Parts: sequence; structure tokens; C-alpha cells
Amino acid sequence: MTTAPVATGSSRTVPATTHRDPREHWPEHARKLYDRLVGIYGEDDALPTLAAAWIAHYRSVNTQKSYARGFRVFEEFAREYGAHPMAVKFPLADTFRLYLETTPTWVRVKGGRRGEMVRAGKPYSEASRANALSAASSFFTYLDKVSDDGVKNPFDAVQRPYIDPDYSPTPGYTEQEWARLLVTARDGHRVAAYRKRAYALLLMLYTCCLRIDSPLNARVEGLGYDKGHRVLLLEKVKGGGRKKKPIPPVAWDALQDYLGGRTTGWLFCTASGGQLDEPAVWRLCASLARRAGLPVRGPHGTKGDAVTHALAKPDARPDKVQRWADHKDSRTTQRYNRRKELLDDSPGYGLAADLAGALEDEPA
Repeated sequence: MTTAPVATGSSRTVPATTHRDPREHWPEHARKLYDRLVGIYGEDDALPTLAAAWIAHYRSVNTQKSYARGFRVFEEFAREYGAHPMAVKFPLADTFRLYLETTPTWVRVKGGRRGEMVRAGKPYSEASRANALSAASSFFTYLDKVSDDGVKNPFDAVQRPYIDPDYSPTPGYTEQEWARLLVTARDGHRVAAYRKRAYALLLMLYTCCLRIDSPLNARVEGLGYDKGHRVLLLEKVKGGGRKKKPIPPVAWDALQDYLGGRTTGWLFCTASGGQLDEPAVWRLCASLARRAGLPVRGPHGTKGDAVTHALAKPDARPDKVQRWADHKDSRTTQRYNRRKELLDDSPGYGLAADLAGALEDEPA
């Protein structure tokens, strides 16, 4: 019988039975990026391991997901131009900036095979371009940190697209429109069996001011009671860390009605008990918006609506709204309000009213 070697006291001697692959601890988006890159470059190339380790070192799941997506765009570009991603220099890095401005995005082929894609979409948005450039730059910054010889970042001198902080392409809903959306979720969802889940999810997003990933990563075991409040413990919030969120009574009642006595598992789950994913919530929000006669959008506008409506209350305290929204910077909170004010306070309404009166007075 063969036995494992015995440690001799040297710090370099490790029993063979303890050998494990560090990649076992990589988060989901690091593993997915590794698998994709290994399929292209093979296991002998350093890129798959370094790129995945770079993603894994970020604490925020949102950052991991966003940077992995942006890096895939960069890797595809480098390969298309005959360069290894780790060997890219400034001229090609700057070309990547121009490439993002004009290249069509990938879209699914309507009526095509499952997963069949074609480059026929609109060019990348300013936010997507900024993300891809930021991801590529972050990767080279990481290479510089882990390299013994140092690596020059070719993206240091690449200009980033300007993103207006007061602009959002996502349409906002008024409080009355939100009430209509919630009634549609509660009473008019196309699939009656999913109405309770849809109603509870939207109420939690809106009244608790949550990003969509928070309730999807939450578990029933995270529900609790603290100092007179029903609360939800969030293990993963933006930037890392944990957070207790108070749940208003209307949301709590809807949540309990949906759970029906269930005490374990994902807070919002599929019919089979699996974790509900973000694409499913996008489809839900779009479907409910159409049925309610509202502009179609995904779940990401919910938090902005909640902040805007909370700040509009007569007794609103911006500092409390900021904490409720989990914003580290008060300017982020006020930005939502400015977006609404830019529409509500437009001088064009006054001009148009005067002009309409003048036009009525003019003879035909």
C-alpha cells in the first residue's frame, strides 16, 4: 500500500493528500471567464489564470460581472487584430477605443439556433465603452501588481468617453405609475401562479431601495426581527459587506403571502426551488410594463424611482434617503433628484403655454 509522504518539519513540505486547486475558491464569474479563455488559448497560456485571478480579487459580485463582461469584449478585439491581450501596446489600446464607437454589438438571431448570435446591434453605448476600457485598464494594473518586473498599462493614456452624470437612458415612473405596475403584478400577471412572487419582489425592490442582485442573492434564513422591525439580512451588497434592511409592513405581508410558510432556500426562487436569475426579472418587468401600459424597462430603474419619490416627500431628509439607498456619497443621491428636476422645471413648459395662448388668439 502506498502512503502519503510524511512532513519533515520543513515549511516547504506538504503532504500530498492536502494538495488542492486554488481555483476551487474562485467566484462564478472568474470561473466562467477562465473556462472561456482556456477554450481559446489552452491551459498552457498564462492569460486564463491571470484574467480569472484578477476577476476573483474583486469583492463586489457586480464588479466581477461587469469587468468580466468588459474584458471579453477587449479579448475578442485583440484576437481579431492578431494580438495577444497581454501583449497589447498603446496604439492598439487606443484603436480599441475607436473600435468600440463604431462596431455593432452582438444580438441573438431571431428564429436562429439556441445561442446563435450575430453582430447586428447598435454600437456600444457610452457606459458600455467606458466599462470595457476600464476593465482592460484594470487588468493591466493587476498584471503590474503581480509581476516581478512590472507591466506598463497601455490604457493609461487612452481617453475615456464622457458620461453625463445627470443623464439616464432608463425611463422613470411616477408614484401613480408604480401603483399601476404593482396592481398589474398582483392581479394581472399572465401566469397566475407567479403573481404573488412578482408582487412581493417589486415591493421589496421599491420599498427597501434595493439593487436587483440583493433580493436575488438573499435567502429566507436572512429574514428576521430587530428592535421592532422586520428585517432582511443582505450578505452581498455593492462594495462588499453586509446590511440589514427594514421591511415595511406592506412588503412584509406580500412576502409572507408569497413564501406561504417556507423557511429555507432562496428568498425568490423558481418553481423548482432554484435561484431566480436577473434575466428572468428583466422579462418579468418588461411584460408587466406592457400590460400596465408603461414604458418598457428592466429592474434597474426601480432604485432610482424609489430615491426620487422619497426625496420628493415634504418631510424628506436627504441624509436619511442616502443611508436608505446605501449611497456612500450624497452627490449620488442628489443626482436622482436633479434628473427629475431637469424635466419638471423645464422653462419650455412656460414658453409653450404662452405660445399656445397666442396661437389661439391669432385668426386662422
